Amino acid sequence: MTRQATFPSPFGPVTVVEEGGAIIRLEWGGRAQDDTPVLHAAGDQLALYFDRRLTIFDLPIAFRPGLTGDVQRAMCAIPFGETRTYGDLAKELGVPAQAVGQACGANPVPVIVPCHRILGAHGLGGFSAPGGVETKVALLKHEGAASLLI
Repeated sequence: MTRQATFPSPFGPVTVVEEGGAIIRLEWGGRAQDDTPVLHAAGDQLALYFDRRLTIFDLPIAFRPGLTGDVQRAMCAIPFGETRTYGDLAKELGVPAQAVGQACGANPVPVIVPCHRILGAHGLGGFSAPGGVETKVALLKHEGAASLLI
């Protein structure tokens, strides 16, 4: 059974979806009010993150199987305020950079699984959440990684 709760963010409301005690998705928008320990923790941690008082999320994530899950885990290992390129992760995981880009685009838990920290070799790369690259830039600025964009 999926449960979901909506929380405020600088980008408007975000809805966290939980299933089986782990977070499976973060979506922009929504108005859900389920209350579970995982959703409560997610709301607390998101508030602290957006208030710049949390740099590492400590939440149970239902990582996707296969390469996408491997890329999700690698993204979670990138420290707050730092970035990597698709090529960096590709080399680390022994896969093509295009596959890393596709896995980043398929990340169902943006912000918490920080796909915004992955950049192209010669530019920002994409961002599949609402607001696209502008939201990616805002998240990087929030984390103090804006100097990497200049």
